Amino acid sequence: MALTKPRIIELLLVTTVPTMFLAARGIPSGWLILATVAGGTLSAGGANAMNMFVDRDIDAVMKRTKSRPLVTGTVRPGETLAFAVVIEAASFAILAVFVNLLSACLALGAALFYVFVYTIGLKRRSKQNIVIGGVAGAVPVLIGWTAVTGHLSWAAFVLFALIVIWTPSHFWALAVKYRDDYERAEVPMLPVVESFAGVRRQIVAYSFALVACSFAFAVVAHMGWLYWSASGLAGGAYLFYALALREGDATPRSAMRLFGYSITYVTVLFSSIVLDVLVQYGTNVR
Repeated sequence: MALTKPRIIELLLVTTVPTMFLAARGIPSGWLILATVAGGTLSAGGANAMNMFVDRDIDAVMKRTKSRPLVTGTVRPGETLAFAVVIEAASFAILAVFVNLLSACLALGAALFYVFVYTIGLKRRSKQNIVIGGVAGAVPVLIGWTAVTGHLSWAAFVLFALIVIWTPSHFWALAVKYRDDYERAEVPMLPVVESFAGVRRQIVAYSFALVACSFAFAVVAHMGWLYWSASGLAGGAYLFYALALREGDATPRSAMRLFGYSITYVTVLFSSIVLDVLVQYGTNVR
């Protein structure tokens, strides 16, 4: 369980299932939800285990990650690699057989992107690592959409973009607290290579872009008053936390307040998608 990083997977599922409701314009089949969640969980878990396999050297020097199974010796590298490959294969099989091939390919593509592009290619080399790497974390939105429809649409792409834009401000707020950890491990996260003022400017810029994208999604997806209200209120609160950080409350504690709220924001936004769909289209199973 620890190898799969279940807390990260939980956040991914928060975006997958509500997207299925939107794609169905109602309640998707329970079996379809179960198969999509099972396949998505295994895919993300396999990618996270592979991430631990690759990063076991830097995990050993970071206080935040020094208790991970590969660092403590609870499991061996070869066992971790085998585990990751097996559950990734199981994920592809479940999605291909019980959902559709497009969803299976998207899940596998996200896992490969996370491991090879983000973990191996960018994480130790570029301060834009999380900006580009965030693409992998946004793919569950596309998987949820294609699981129901079998194809992609503009609404799915805009919602995908929303998660990509959300990721930097969310993660940089956390990285502010663990700046010393990343510096010790020689990982060029933005708070390590930029001044705090520079980090705050980028967080604010991405926060405004996030709120704008949430409104663009409402237009493209023909959302109703419930989503508009929730996105406006939640977005206003997001900007409040980001601007508070920018205007002088420049401490790890204030950054963690933004980090904590960023999770609440995604939960509220995607919950409002479900409620809006049910209000607009009813509770029939599609």
